[in-house]
Amino acid sequence: MSKQAQWDSTLSFLFAMIGVAVGLGNIWRFSYVVYSNGGGSFFIPYLVAIAILGVPFLILEYGIGFSFKKSFTDIMKSINPKFEIIAWMLVLFTFIVTIYYMVILSWDLIYLLSSFTFSWGTDAAAYFVNSVGGSSNLADASFLLIPTTIGVLITWSILWFISNKDVDKGIGKASKILIPLLFIIMGIIIIYALTLPGADIGINALINPKWDKLLDVNIWLAAFGQIIFSLSVGEALALTYASYLPENAKLTDNVLIVVASNATFEVCTAFGVFSILGYMSFTNGTPMVELVTEGTGLIFIVFPMIFNIMGTMGRILAPLLFLAILFAGITSALGLFEPMLNSTSNKIGWSRRKTTTVLCIIGCIFSLILTTGISSYLVGIIDSVVNQFGVLFLIPVQAIIFGWIYGLDKVLPVLNEHSNIKVGKIWKAIIKYIAPVVLFGIWIIGVFNLFSDATWFEIAIDSIVIISVLVFSFILTNRKSPSE
Repeated sequence: MSKQAQWDSTLSFLFAMIGVAVGLGNIWRFSYVVYSNGGGSFFIPYLVAIAILGVPFLILEYGIGFSFKKSFTDIMKSINPKFEIIAWMLVLFTFIVTIYYMVILSWDLIYLLSSFTFSWGTDAAAYFVNSVGGSSNLADASFLLIPTTIGVLITWSILWFISNKDVDKGIGKASKILIPLLFIIMGIIIIYALTLPGADIGINALINPKWDKLLDVNIWLAAFGQIIFSLSVGEALALTYASYLPENAKLTDNVLIVVASNATFEVCTAFGVFSILGYMSFTNGTPMVELVTEGTGLIFIVFPMIFNIMGTMGRILAPLLFLAILFAGITSALGLFEPMLNSTSNKIGWSRRKTTTVLCIIGCIFSLILTTGISSYLVGIIDSVVNQFGVLFLIPVQAIIFGWIYGLDKVLPVLNEHSNIKVGKIWKAIIKYIAPVVLFGIWIIGVFNLFSDATWFEIAIDSIVIISVLVFSFILTNRKSPSE
């Protein structure tokens, strides 16, 4: 049995947790979600989602992790041996997220290197399809996108280099370096973006409130979805990191610091992103609606187009942006990888270094499969099934297990002992009643959207992912650990 790790300080934990929260979604997803879901009026459901889901559930995860000081799978097994398989399902889904996350990071690495020479040329969309992310044409699955393949080998090597060390010397040290640098770089980009001609066009497009949208249930679902995935709620990341905390940690206070840091970062970044889009609209006369796109399209196609027309500052901002995305992605990937690493190490009895090495090799092999000519298409399919079907179902399941079966009264003393901000009846009511209802509702809608218009190929990939998780969860649950 491997010895449970420990942070060298609460500061290491805070930087690591902020690193988990502040990821790719904060930079390229949040601004699109705000713009397409009511603009300024979106911030009302956003704040409600933080208050009744984000903060309470993270408090629960911190309390459970800190109380047990075990891996997620061992915690669930301690509550009831039958729950271990549920834990392995969540841990495996999170590991799959790590696998495709490293592919996205490899895309960013390619763009970081390309940003020094602007090798994406004048047709940014063609560059992404032909050299980086591929297309949705299944015939293109017959070849590898070599730059992306090489990028995956590099990103997994970085993950191995940091994760194979003790948590305080690896993740803790990396987070204390990368997170301040990330905030400084994004601060420079945002401040400059706000001074660009046309920035006001973008900001007005972003925050112009559409109050009637507040009556649309989809806006509320979008807000809760953003909080779930931005804060990595219920994905065993926060619980695992909290299990490494030293004694006397102020758990509830730490939750608020992490949530506030995450929200501040993504809101400020949205202003920066839309200021730059406003500049493009002002300079080229392109309507904002044609520029705003979600995710990879925004960062890897629209932004290179903007950098192309920015002159000298474009040459400076482009490397800074892609470097910031790399830092945000690495710290998030470390958190995504940790539950699988910790649970596997404890289950099999291997050292942290050996477990990291084996899992990185396995993960890298599967990531390489996603570097074919349909790379971005595959990543999109797997991302949808893992999050909308797998993770979203297992989060409310945890709320029921911890809230109704284990009992929240056992966690309250741990949470309140050293924290300045106390929790009690309201927090218990949210975890036991509100969270499961809201989360199962979001899950049902997510599953309907996932399968209602899926192609045969997408359903096949979805089935492979789900069946694989179920099979390996069963195998790992029934494997005896060295202590048994």
